[in-house]
Amino acid sequence: MNVRFSVNGRPCEVAQGERCSLVDYLRDELMLRGTRYGCGQERCGACVVLVDGAPRPACQVEAGHLQDRSIATVESLDSSAEGRMLLAQFERLQAGQCGFCLSGILMRSLAFVRESADGSPAAIARALDDHLCRCGAQPRIVAAVQASWQALREGAGAL
Repeated sequence: MNVRFSVNGRPCEVAQGERCSLVDYLRDELMLRGTRYGCGQERCGACVVLVDGAPRPACQVEAGHLQDRSIATVESLDSSAEGRMLLAQFERLQAGQCGFCLSGILMRSLAFVRESADGSPAAIARALDDHLCRCGAQPRIVAAVQASWQALREGAGAL
């Protein structure tokens, strides 16, 4: 029996119970290289994708257990107003430095701007707390997420 799910709106199918992590499936089978493999233990946040809209570490999700799920990766950001806003604000504020952890941060930020009622720097910092970023761009990352959150609440999200 096969498991069917979608990645960025594209139908996918794997054998039920297949022991392949979602991050490996994305990178090796679908050639979606934006999702990074970091620690492999859910601790760094580099591999975060959205599973049915919720942030999940792709290193610990098995592709064979995703029946009827919808996966969104960093490659999908351009397909929504919130994603385009995040990309624009991250670029405007130069919020990425080395870029290794950025795809996971962007995906968790997308979930945050869609769902959070509190766009304060403290709330953003809490939401991104599971991401390890050593480059020093954290103040710019928080500013970019806050600017996106604010612009979307003011109706400027139609980029």
